[in-house]
Amino acid sequence: MAESVVTFLVDRLTMLLDEEVKLLSGIREQVEDLVNELERIKAFLRVADAKEESDPQLKVWVKQVRDVAHEMEDALDKFRLFHSHYHGHGFQASLHKLSCIIKKWKVNHQISADIRRINSKVKSLYEGNERYKLVARAGSSSASLVHHHKIGQGDALLLEEADLVAIGEHKKQLIELLMKGDTGRQVVPVVGMAGLGKTTLVKQVYKDPKVQKRFKVHAWITVSRSVKINQLLRHMINKIFRVITKPDPEDEEVETTDDNQLRERIKKLLQNSRYLIVLDDIWHIQDWEAINHVMPNNDRGSRVMLTTRNVNVASASCLGNSADMIYRLQPLSPEDSWTLFCKKTFHGESCPPNLEEFCQCILMKCRGLPLATVAIGAVLALKDKRIVDEWAAVCHSIGAEIAGNDQLDSMKKLLYLSYRDLPYHLKSCFLYLSIFPDFYKIEHMKLIRLWLAEGFVIGKEGRTPEEVAESYLRELLNRSLIQAAETSTDGRVKSYRIHDLLLEIIVLMSREQNFAAIEKGQGTICPDKVRRLSIVNTLQNVCQKRTPSRLRSLLVFGVEDSLDDFPIPKLLPDLQLLTVLDLEGARLDMFPSEVVKLLLLRYLSLRHTKVKQIPSSIKKLQNLETLDLKHSHVVELPAEILNLKRLRHLLVYRYEVESYARFNARKGVKIPAGICGLQSLQKLCFIEANQYSGALMEELGRMNQLRRLGIYKLGVEHGVTLCSAVQKMTNLRSLSVSSTEKDKIIELSHISHAPPFLQRLYLTGRLENLPRWISCLQNLVRLFLKWSHLKEDPLVHLQGLPNLVHLELLQVYDGERLHFDAGGFPSLKLLGIDKLDELQLVTIEEGAMPRLEKLIIQRCKCLKNVPFGIEHLTKLKLLEFFDMPDELITALHPDGGGDHWKVAHVPAVYYSYWRGGGWDVYSLVNDVESINSGTSSVRRLERNILWKV
Repeated sequence: MAESVVTFLVDRLTMLLDEEVKLLSGIREQVEDLVNELERIKAFLRVADAKEESDPQLKVWVKQVRDVAHEMEDALDKFRLFHSHYHGHGFQASLHKLSCIIKKWKVNHQISADIRRINSKVKSLYEGNERYKLVARAGSSSASLVHHHKIGQGDALLLEEADLVAIGEHKKQLIELLMKGDTGRQVVPVVGMAGLGKTTLVKQVYKDPKVQKRFKVHAWITVSRSVKINQLLRHMINKIFRVITKPDPEDEEVETTDDNQLRERIKKLLQNSRYLIVLDDIWHIQDWEAINHVMPNNDRGSRVMLTTRNVNVASASCLGNSADMIYRLQPLSPEDSWTLFCKKTFHGESCPPNLEEFCQCILMKCRGLPLATVAIGAVLALKDKRIVDEWAAVCHSIGAEIAGNDQLDSMKKLLYLSYRDLPYHLKSCFLYLSIFPDFYKIEHMKLIRLWLAEGFVIGKEGRTPEEVAESYLRELLNRSLIQAAETSTDGRVKSYRIHDLLLEIIVLMSREQNFAAIEKGQGTICPDKVRRLSIVNTLQNVCQKRTPSRLRSLLVFGVEDSLDDFPIPKLLPDLQLLTVLDLEGARLDMFPSEVVKLLLLRYLSLRHTKVKQIPSSIKKLQNLETLDLKHSHVVELPAEILNLKRLRHLLVYRYEVESYARFNARKGVKIPAGICGLQSLQKLCFIEANQYSGALMEELGRMNQLRRLGIYKLGVEHGVTLCSAVQKMTNLRSLSVSSTEKDKIIELSHISHAPPFLQRLYLTGRLENLPRWISCLQNLVRLFLKWSHLKEDPLVHLQGLPNLVHLELLQVYDGERLHFDAGGFPSLKLLGIDKLDELQLVTIEEGAMPRLEKLIIQRCKCLKNVPFGIEHLTKLKLLEFFDMPDELITALHPDGGGDHWKVAHVPAVYYSYWRGGGWDVYSLVNDVESINSGTSSVRRLERNILWKV
């Protein structure tokens, strides 16, 4: 990691030499000398980083190098801080500028002295390192010889399922345990050491169609080591709601309910159903005892599965039922280990004969642990098969680490090898994940923006920094270091998680290296020199401690204390070098005035706060790249926002969710004239179009760098201007446009050449005709059309879209028939049809929508028959009806419904009615143990998100 820190510093110094010549007058030669010294020392660090754990003296030397690099970074940022001061205009500004000229001499003199002092330290470290004799070996470092294979992102997303070989017999045995005829509730614990694949195996069982059909109420609950019971109970409720209908992610009722009421609520939800609850990764007996009794023994054959490393937890969970329900997962046999190893290392090919000896050596030391085998396989897959020394070095370097009896510790040491093999630019990116707390799903774009703000992303010609960061994430996925937690309907990864063992490793490393630390309150000691700090749950103890003055990033997670009680000056007494400030979800009503003094700030998030106004003093934050005001109460931005020339991501919008989508549910923002001056902007969402007599739409035509654009309140008179602007946005990936009112026309027919890379299109408002250019969007994966009121069947022009995955139609068509032709919509997986008031007939030819998995039809009052040909949708997994005519529902009833046979192949069929502020949800499957099949409903009081609004 010291190599990464030094390389990062060298890159910054080089950039400073290239871009800020005027600022370096008088000290340029000293900076160049320092760069040269740091380059010399980098050669040692590549080898030293790999060996420091086994050599205490070398470890001290590496720490000293890291500290000196941080010291120089501090001096550099203080230099930048002085030159970042905003002088303003007028006479007072001139006086201020004069005083700054006087100070400049002092600042340059100070940094000159700092560089001389640091340079002397670097030379001393270089000379002191001579006794380690590492120069000759540095040149053969594996990092310089890595051969990159192009492994697809899809492989990484399927990694969990693909990595457990010989799964068939284990899966069969576990399914038999679940299906045993005992009607009482039974617990099936899967126990074994870390890395054996317990979670992977149980997930395969859980996803099996036979299991999901038998247990219509099923929920997967991940239990972390430091989980709060209240949080766990809320999580269980949300998961159970998710399977019986679609839950609202912000459930204020659940948030304010105490633990006992939550337990009773869960018991009531489960009491009348045959359920399967999976509790993944339970560490402590007390955690099991706290949730055991919320899962009732209802004599319906319900089951609870859990995974644990602790045999005592497994035994405690089986008290009261037969001990033979404990499933002890064993390490892989040598044969299966070799199969998995070759699968990961050589992509299913056989091992080259010249490497077999070393591969067998490495594999023997993995001791049948799938996670260890996968991790080392991912490392080796990137190495050149022709360079045998590379493979021999790996074999010899891991022997000592995995020879001990403590398998968990051995695993951690082995997984550290995956980290060590990362290129230096990915090491910082990966360590950065330690700043997020347990149980946290790391949002894809948030992580990218944070990496950019930290300066971790190295620019590449022809690619935006965001695209480079995307490639970093794909590489971490493909190296098995992170996992996809959530994916969207069009296949994009929405959030990530990191394996708990890897998280433990990098948290320890981050603290030791002063890279990052998490402050959780009682008992946590924040290192004085830490560079990044996360505050979790409370500010109570943070304010009693001295906040590190070297801090670069400050993030809060789930903090319930009001910032009125713990104001920003107490949190930020001496943090002038801060580049990241994330106050998402903080109890904050006003923009903190002290923030504008943080002149080096690149990332500012006030998401999910109650901030209403942004002050004009925001202009001082000249380095700001991300301003995230999503789900705040800001409705207008000051003209001074135009001073932020480096701004790349401007997010200012919120949603108001009810039962069904409403036209005006999205709230955007008014922006000042001149927005086209922000030429670095990649994302601009959502802005009010009805300003400046159409001049704003003209300005957008000069912003062809935009990747995502959101427009609302578009008047018909400005449609032609917007079309002209959109045609010029050749980099646009996502476009959202809504009219002033739902019966007002969106004029978008004047686009002759649509953006070639457009992937997501959302149109809200009346359309005279479906724009013909939409049918030419070869890369379109998601299309939402709402309140279009077309006279012509839109499917005629849409069904040829080759990559469309998700289609939603809300009041889109005033005709009586929809027809899906054979071969149409070849990639579609999710189709939603809502409130087509005149629709009487839907026909689906055989071969249409061959990949459709989810079909949702709602509020079509004249549609009294199930779609003809629905039996041809053989891949359909979920069919839902909301507020549909009784005739249609009756015909689908499992007890004598004439059309039930048409949907008998669909695992989940539901119909729901919105009544009295809640959903009544019924199941239409031929299983008396399903969710109150056909006759009685499961009641939901929560509001429901059915559509992206």
